[in-house]
Amino acid sequence: MDIEIYADVVCPWCWIGKRRLEQALESYDGEVNVRFRPFQLDPTPVTEPKPLLEALGDKFGGRDKAEGMAAHVTGVAAGAGLDLRFDRAVAANTFDAHRLVRFAAERDRSAEMVERLYRAHFHDGIDVGSIDALVTLAVEAGLDETEAREYLESNLGRREVAADLSAAHQLGVSSVPTFVLAGKYAVTGAQEPETLLAALREVAQREAAA
Repeated sequence: MDIEIYADVVCPWCWIGKRRLEQALESYDGEVNVRFRPFQLDPTPVTEPKPLLEALGDKFGGRDKAEGMAAHVTGVAAGAGLDLRFDRAVAANTFDAHRLVRFAAERDRSAEMVERLYRAHFHDGIDVGSIDALVTLAVEAGLDETEAREYLESNLGRREVAADLSAAHQLGVSSVPTFVLAGKYAVTGAQEPETLLAALREVAQREAAA
């Protein structure tokens, strides 16, 4: 079964959703092919690094409200085995990060690349909008440093990622994570592993009967 995950690497619920899907797949006996599809929560350029809590405070009505939101999602993430450190995170535009995921997918390293980007942003306080930082992360995910830098410093992948982002909106993806199963069944949100597992089994039955 093809599983397409529409997500952004600076979306905490997307990381939680990815981890919960992995937990669901541990109990699923069918074969799956996971593909990561780009989505940007905020396509606005980030001209200089800014603490994420400060940026969220500007967007959602103050630092206290931002910290409250962060505390809630941090608690949920802990239940999935993830350690989120909003106090370290840096706001970033993710267009180049999505290009890097595409680059990694062409070399069968997309899962490793996506996981490293989530951890870099939410745990390590790394600016995932920085080309230099992305090159370092690419190497840590098993990719060639020179190839990654040449790719990111060129125009390669820009048109394709822009087209993928546009396609996501045309498909009606408005919130992430969104999981598309077998190309036609959508599950939205960071659902519990049991819910995702039930959806996988139901879709497999439907496809087998079609």
